[in-house]
Amino acid sequence: MPDAKTVEIRAREVSLQRLLTAFIATGLFFLLLPGTFLGVWNLLAISGGHSATDVSPAWLQAHGHAQIFGWIGSFIIGIGFFSLSKMSHIQPFVLARGWICWALWTCGVLLRWNTNLYGWRWREMLPISALIEICAFLIFFLSVGRQKRKQMESAKLKGQPYKREIWMKLALASSIGFLLTLFTNLGATLYIAFTGDTPALPHILDERLLVLTLWGFIALAIWGFSSRWLPAFVGLRKPDDRMLFLALICVEAAVLAEAAEAARLSGVLLLIGAVSAVFGLHIFTPPDRPPKTQGVHGSFPAFVRIAYAWMLFAAAATIWALVADHAGGIWGASRHAMTVGFISTMVFAIGQRVLPAFCGMRTLFSPSLMFASLLILNIGCLVRVASEIAAYESNVAVAWRALPVSAVFEMAAVTLFALNLLLTLLSRPPHEARLKEFQTMRVS
Repeated sequence: MPDAKTVEIRAREVSLQRLLTAFIATGLFFLLLPGTFLGVWNLLAISGGHSATDVSPAWLQAHGHAQIFGWIGSFIIGIGFFSLSKMSHIQPFVLARGWICWALWTCGVLLRWNTNLYGWRWREMLPISALIEICAFLIFFLSVGRQKRKQMESAKLKGQPYKREIWMKLALASSIGFLLTLFTNLGATLYIAFTGDTPALPHILDERLLVLTLWGFIALAIWGFSSRWLPAFVGLRKPDDRMLFLALICVEAAVLAEAAEAARLSGVLLLIGAVSAVFGLHIFTPPDRPPKTQGVHGSFPAFVRIAYAWMLFAAAATIWALVADHAGGIWGASRHAMTVGFISTMVFAIGQRVLPAFCGMRTLFSPSLMFASLLILNIGCLVRVASEIAAYESNVAVAWRALPVSAVFEMAAVTLFALNLLLTLLSRPPHEARLKEFQTMRVS
């Protein structure tokens, strides 16, 4: 018979699992409808008109904001709150803060998407949406930070050393990058509210914000998760702390260089950082032990490596674009390789590996659907990257026709990923199913 403290800890963990499930479901909503569906619609218009100018920049940015903040942001915040379940002495108000954060974050991202799409009172709504997102993130940031400080103080009282491992440093840097991204976004929306003619950010400002978001926030988060989980899941060697710290420094310097209008220096630093991260994580070196693929598809380690190959291409293509891009094709290919090839592939792979366990120790509904979503996603990304360069830069007719094909592939992949996770979340956890079976047997 479990004691009262054990029951309390279990109840707290279940409550945080429900909060995580809410964040995951919200992220999947933004991924499917405001994100991917709008992206496909935009790409069909671009392909039909043979020009990116046929689509409103505000619509393109609505798609991007839903994908980055609505999908990735929701997943990261939800996982961050769930990590509190591994800490003791969590006060009940922390859980209430989590639900307030979820409500504010969802409203802020949805308001931004709606304002970019329809333009209603955009001079007021864009800064308001940015403020709501900042308030939501500050609730998360302060809640997690307070619990971390308590954990450090508890370790000191017990005379135990508290060492911040490299994955913690990357996670902290990513959180700070997330916060800086949100404040930069607020500044950008205020700027266009007073000086702009449309709800779309100017191209140069949007590019600088993307470098901060994709590299100074999301890439660092993925590197942190990778250094924490991939040695166990993929069987990789222990991460090289010095190489990962070098990668972190290079990315931070690249973000500063981009802000200072030193784009070429920024591109070189991003490439050095990406290569350092690959070496630091030992992504392409032979594993020390067999990967743990129980409950997921056996191709999981291969797709992790494919994702990091996309990241290297994205960094190299950034430099290529700086010296050879004429119509936005190489820039677009680099951005797509980073967002879909690297970020989406890693989320599809790692997400389907860890989220079922986080959300009540469930097992993934279908490893076959996991493989299908990853394979179709990468085929779509390959077609998109190749056709975007050929279409935009050389006006190749067949490449323009291939663009919507890539969109259909990626939409199908996203749908399969979301379906697999939703069916997993709707399924009964194995321990609950066994308990139900045991109770039924006792009654009979």
